[in-house]
Amino acid sequence: MPHLEPAPGQSSRADVWNQNNVHCRVHYQMTAEAEADVLCRVLNHFALQFLVPQRVTVIQQDATLHIDVELDGLSWHRARVIGDKLRNLISVCSVELERAEPAQLQAAG
Repeated sequence: MPHLEPAPGQSSRADVWNQNNVHCRVHYQMTAEAEADVLCRVLNHFALQFLVPQRVTVIQQDATLHIDVELDGLSWHRARVIGDKLRNLISVCSVELERAEPAQLQAAG
């Protein structure tokens, strides 16, 4: 799979709330109704910030989707703001957010 980078002059958006915040790896765990467009709506929140997750896992069980998204390069504040926006999406039932340790990401892959 090719390595994709933002277009010249674009990178992940700067954290305008506090440029000095330390970036961390985060893990979002979500449940949502199994609708055709819900995954696109969830991932769009990251795309709008020019963020590409390191890992996305989706499992459908009956009428529910279990979505895990892991990514690097966010401040904890920014990660929480995105989590709040994800909670406001129609069809998203729950969003849990935690800091991901590098070992967790490697062990999963």
